[in-house]
Amino acid sequence: MPVVDFAEIMDSVARGFEVAGVAVLVVGAFAAIVRALVRRQSGRALYREVRTDFGHTLLLGLEILVAADIVKTVAVDTSLESVLILGVLVLVRTLLSISLDAEIDGVWPWRRRQAEFEEAQALRR
Repeated sequence: MPVVDFAEIMDSVARGFEVAGVAVLVVGAFAAIVRALVRRQSGRALYREVRTDFGHTLLLGLEILVAADIVKTVAVDTSLESVLILGVLVLVRTLLSISLDAEIDGVWPWRRRQAEFEEAQALRR
């Protein structure tokens, strides 16, 4: 019976996360387009809705790809260089996630509660 190396298993797990992340992006883009075609007939504001749909897809895809990078760095390649690269990748992807979130909602994540409170106050008037 062949012995399977732990690093090989973790490399396969990381590749699985990468494939899942890319699949989420592709399926999400396709779904956003299909929803846009359906919504086009209903006369809704398409651009904003497609942008929101695909933005959520991008956020999910980025999170899955970050998980792949973490698994790969922690379990497969634990050198100082790979940890530094992971840090930069996570930083860049986190900044992308924050900016996408702000683009989708129209408010920075740390200001969301205040914006929701102000919106609720405006509705009560």
